[in-house]
This record gives sequence, structure tokens and C-alpha cells, in this order.
Amino acid sequence: MLTALNKDLKPFEELITSFSKGELKPHVEEHDRFPFGTLDVNLIEDAFRKIFDLGFLGIMLPEKFSGIGQGISAMCMMLGHVAEVDASYSLIILTSSLSQQIILNAGAEEIAEKIYPSANGAREYLIAFPSFTDPGQATILPQASSGRNSYTITGKLDYLVLGNFSNWAVLPARTAGSKGYSFFLVNLNDQGVTKSDPIFSLGLHACPIVDIALDNVSAQIIGEEGQGQKYFEMTSRIMHVTTAAINAGIMRGSLKEAIEYTKEREQGGKAVINWSEVRMLLANMAIKSKAAELCVTQTCKAIDENLKDWGWISIASTLHVHDLACDVVTDGVQLLGGYGYMKDYGQEKRYRDARQVQALLGSVPLKKLALINEHVA
Repeated sequence: MLTALNKDLKPFEELITSFSKGELKPHVEEHDRFPFGTLDVNLIEDAFRKIFDLGFLGIMLPEKFSGIGQGISAMCMMLGHVAEVDASYSLIILTSSLSQQIILNAGAEEIAEKIYPSANGAREYLIAFPSFTDPGQATILPQASSGRNSYTITGKLDYLVLGNFSNWAVLPARTAGSKGYSFFLVNLNDQGVTKSDPIFSLGLHACPIVDIALDNVSAQIIGEEGQGQKYFEMTSRIMHVTTAAINAGIMRGSLKEAIEYTKEREQGGKAVINWSEVRMLLANMAIKSKAAELCVTQTCKAIDENLKDWGWISIASTLHVHDLACDVVTDGVQLLGGYGYMKDYGQEKRYRDARQVQALLGSVPLKKLALINEHVA
């Protein structure tokens, strides 16, 4: 639907679709068995490298930092098509972009110049970030101490996305005497960094997540001290819609699998898809899927045109898409009957992935409260 507004995205869409089906789809089931099965790290890193070579990791990064300088519409289109096959890789791309946007919104161009133009591979380009957290909602954050020319950080941080694949991380931490928190760039290869084993999460298994502990680790401040929440809000306002795009992609994948299965499955001497109850469930899935695509498209348009309150439009439409996604993936499981709960099929994975995507960028209840508080005020 986004290509209907911007036909220049059509060749890009074809590239993303071809890559997702050719490079990611064959390994979806294998990677989703982690951590109860073996995660083929080499295979994931091979996918990282191909994603990097195609420019997907720098889609919104300006060209002067070795990005391709596209806008939010291109980002959402890409994430949606990747998520249609495996949302885990959408989270990889999203996390890298979140770090980039924090750095740019803080005006820390020296850090961007330090990392991106010199990056010669995906591992150097990826920057870990606690993508499921709004640091302003956290009761405990690592503590940062300032020295003569630098900072050091001590403490623990849970649920760091890409923490065991990336060389760098953008981390929130509090400094003594500051009311707010700050963001810091940390080298994850520092000897003071301890990483946990990959955490077993609800979904998105091909994007391992770890907890980390930091013991007097050197860090470079990003932007101004105590201004972390400002930078996060600037970033999250525009990036919320990208999480909606991921769930819209999951919904399309769920609908397609449900249609394919009900065409092939027979009961009572005819294909299941010809039963009226099944058709009604499929129709409801299709309606909600199209509504989600429209929400994403119109939100991207509002952002591009800088409409009044586009930030709240982004949050509100995203929350609505997440609700729709949870309905659609539930029906997707139901339409496959007992097979819907088996890993041999994709529906139960999509159910888990959609639920976890809903939690990106902070607590859903707190987002809703913030939205209504803004209107009541």
C-alpha cells in the first residue's frame, strides 16, 4: 500500500520481497527452535551480512554516514515485508535504526562518523539497544560517573537486543546529581562487560537478546547529560509506526498461510475454505490486515507531511494495529485447527511474535495513559 503513495519505492519493494523469500524463509523454522535447539550463528551472521550489503541496516541513515538516506515510508515497507517471512530480522533492522536515530537526534555526529563510514561489515554496523524499554519508565538504570575526559558506567541492564552480536551499544544510564538519564556509547568488547546466555523470549528467536552487567566500563556520552528522555521521545515518536509495520507484515503472513491451508484441507467432501464459517473468519482477518496497512500508510504520510500532532497519531495508530494483530494471529491459529499450534506451521510463531512486537518501545498500558493524559491536559 505504501508503494501506491510513492511509486519510487516499487523497485525497493521487489528487492526486499525477493531477499526475504530467498534468504530468510528457508531457515525460519530452524531458527525459531532456539534456545531448545542449536542456533546456527554462522547462518544468522550470513543473513546479517546480506542485509548489510543491501543497505537495509542504514535505510534511514544519511548518505554521509554510509546510509541510503530513505524516509519512514521506505523503512516501514521494508520491515513489513521482512516480518511477513520472519519478524526476528525486522527486530534486528529496527534495533540498529533506533540506535542510529538516538545518535542523530542527540546531534552526536562525531559518534556517527566514528562508527558508520568506517564499518566494513554487519557486526561493526549493528549497534545494540534495549528496544523493549522506555528508559524513562525504568526504576533502576546503570550509574555513570564522569572523570576528567570521559565517563564510566557500572550496573546491570536487562534485555539488550543484539547485545551478543554487536560490538557497540547505546545504553541509558543515570549520572549523579542529574534528574534525568543520559545515553552513552559503550564498547561491548570491554573487559568490564559481562553478557548472559541468550534469553528465552516469547518470540523473535532469531534475534537473540541478553542481559549485561557493567563494571567500571568506559563510555562516551551521546548528546547532553540528562537529556536522554528528550532524545528517546524524539526517536520513539517517529519509530512507533515501524513497530506497527512489523505487526502489519505478520498479519499478512498469517492471512496468506490461513488461505493456503484452508484451500488444501478438505472436510465433508469439500475444501475447508468453502465453509461459510471459515470464509467469515478469513474475511475478518483480511479486513483487519488491510486496516492495519492503511494505518501504517496514513501515519507515514502524516509524518512526511509534518501534520499537527503526528507524534500522537503515530502512537495511537500503532496501538490500534497491535490490537488488530493480536486478533488476526489468534484467528490464524484457529483456522489451522490442531496444526495451528505446531511449529511445523508458521501460525503459532506469528502469534508469539505479534505479542512480543506489541511490547517494543515500552509498556503498552503506560503508552495509553500517556496518550489520554495528553488529551485531558
